[in-house]
Amino acid sequence: MIDIKNVSKKIDDNYILKNIDLHVNKGSIFGIIGENGAGKTTLIKCLTGIYRVTEGSIFINGEDVFDNNKIKQRIGYVSDENQYFSSFKVKELLKFYKKTYSNFSQERFDELNIKFKIPINRRIRELSKGMKMRTSILLNLSLKPDILILDEPTSGLDPVIKKEIMSIIVDEVASRGVTVFISSHHLDHIERICDNVAIIKNGEIKLIDSMENAKNSIKKLQVVFKDNDISVENLSSLDGVIKVESIGRVKYIITENYSKALEKNLYDMGAEFIEIVDMSLEDIFIYFANQEDKNE
Repeated sequence: MIDIKNVSKKIDDNYILKNIDLHVNKGSIFGIIGENGAGKTTLIKCLTGIYRVTEGSIFINGEDVFDNNKIKQRIGYVSDENQYFSSFKVKELLKFYKKTYSNFSQERFDELNIKFKIPINRRIRELSKGMKMRTSILLNLSLKPDILILDEPTSGLDPVIKKEIMSIIVDEVASRGVTVFISSHHLDHIERICDNVAIIKNGEIKLIDSMENAKNSIKKLQVVFKDNDISVENLSSLDGVIKVESIGRVKYIITENYSKALEKNLYDMGAEFIEIVDMSLEDIFIYFANQEDKNE
């Protein structure tokens, strides 16, 4: 469905994106996470055809997305900053979308607006940040898109409507096979709904995996050794270990490739006790980000 191949994007004299390779399957939810300035929004603007890539290619359904109105008709895009015509009333913006997108559904808009409660007679400039975000999400869902691209879609929303929106997105995937590409700082949302996730830092992809594989392979181990003198350096040299901390007799080991073989190596090194701790996506992100900082 979405193929991003060796994509780099240069703005002025700086490379914002560097050799990005991603594939997103049809009917899946793909999440991308990273710190502010990591390149998430730039990648999304390349993916939507707003920016032309400097190097590489982006294909949707086998077609180049840039300057391709046919493909853009099938994309719903919710920006982190909604720059609509501020003097328009919502109902006027609704007419604009109807004329622009051939598949726009007034029926879908009305159905969803029972939950979203958008005041269609209000002008855009009169809406709060959260209400503008609701309006953008509602309009783009009403396109009945094949691809839904969301850049911080829950920014400014209250917890109740955030949960409702995540539920609607999952329903869209299940009922219509929509492909979703989402960036969010709310990592609990990404963790709950995404099939696959990528971590981006300084314009480069540092990790890409399915949520299931990431949760199964990236673990924290709490280990107590018979010999308290075992060094952090020896443990750090083990295959797949990305971080080791020592607090008293307990060694805290972060591994990106958990296996029974790793456990056996630890027991062979004199481990008396090993406890395996599952890590949340937020934990995984923090450890990878910190590891990269140390390597720079």
